[in-house]
Amino acid sequence: MKHRLAIIGCGGMEGTHASGMDLLADRLDIVTTVDPDLERAEAAAARFPGARAAAKHTEVLDDIDAALVVTPHHTHYEIGSDLLAAGKHVLMEKPLALSESECLDLIEHAERVDRTLMVAYPMRYHPLVVELKRLLDANQIGEVFQISIWTEQRTQYADGHWAHSAATLGGGQLFSHGCHYIDLLLWFLGDPVSGTHVGTRRGTPWLEGEGTSNVSLEFANGALGYHFGTWGARGTKLGYSIHAHGTEAMLEADLRAGKLRIYTRSGVKTLSRTDQHRKYVDRELGQFLDCVEGKSPVPTDGPTSLQGLRVIWRLYQAERERVVADLTGLGFADPWRAPGLDRLPVPAAR
Repeated sequence: MKHRLAIIGCGGMEGTHASGMDLLADRLDIVTTVDPDLERAEAAAARFPGARAAAKHTEVLDDIDAALVVTPHHTHYEIGSDLLAAGKHVLMEKPLALSESECLDLIEHAERVDRTLMVAYPMRYHPLVVELKRLLDANQIGEVFQISIWTEQRTQYADGHWAHSAATLGGGQLFSHGCHYIDLLLWFLGDPVSGTHVGTRRGTPWLEGEGTSNVSLEFANGALGYHFGTWGARGTKLGYSIHAHGTEAMLEADLRAGKLRIYTRSGVKTLSRTDQHRKYVDRELGQFLDCVEGKSPVPTDGPTSLQGLRVIWRLYQAERERVVADLTGLGFADPWRAPGLDRLPVPAAR
């Protein structure tokens, strides 16, 4: 049986996902494309034989089993709620929603109607990242004590674009893009215990939130994590890179070059290569279909996404208050249902 899928939102990310859907033609049919700009929806529909275009997601609920939502961040909650209420499976582009309460409501709604709610974190499916994770878990480089991630790009939209607004984006570069890499650091290193964030608009005046950020995290096992991200790069050397330092060696995932390398005292060796120009969204979509069919648990589910967002919200609060963030209780395996975990714990009375 093929799944009948709607693509809701036909901007730039729609094109990214569309490139991977051809590889899954035996498992799904794109039956409709949705965008408030009907001409844009029609242009997207033309890529898929038999697909029809619509201006509103509520117009297509009877035609689909599942939906990929790639709309502006501030619309995720409303659209996700409508889809779940109609009994549809949802693959939601990150972030899940813009507040803890909205995230909790979507998660609990999906549980009530027994539908898959998965958040799109495609870096989890990049072959170099998958292999890096496997090698870390196998202690290939000994005891890991530091993982650093660099993401250097230039991102600027037309004046008035929703992504320039902190209210509709959900914050700045860290919330919108850095959430991918907070997710990876938690996946790689486990339970966070403390951290700091420093962000700036310098170099990216078109953004209301930070365009450049530095995140440092401490984990329960003693390892450290770091992420440098910018939307203001006018040039780059590291591009998209992950460095994992262990007591025996260092691993480098050079995503721009498509190479995974290991550095030891005896030299450098390339362990694997891949196509550096792909985002591998077909693997993510395939995973989503497996989850819908009950073949696999959801790896980037609502609770996992929420915990990562809570890390970011606490980092933002700590930055405003000029303190180190307490991140205890925000690991993927920690209890997540209680509201209020997006905020720093209240200090105990002395």
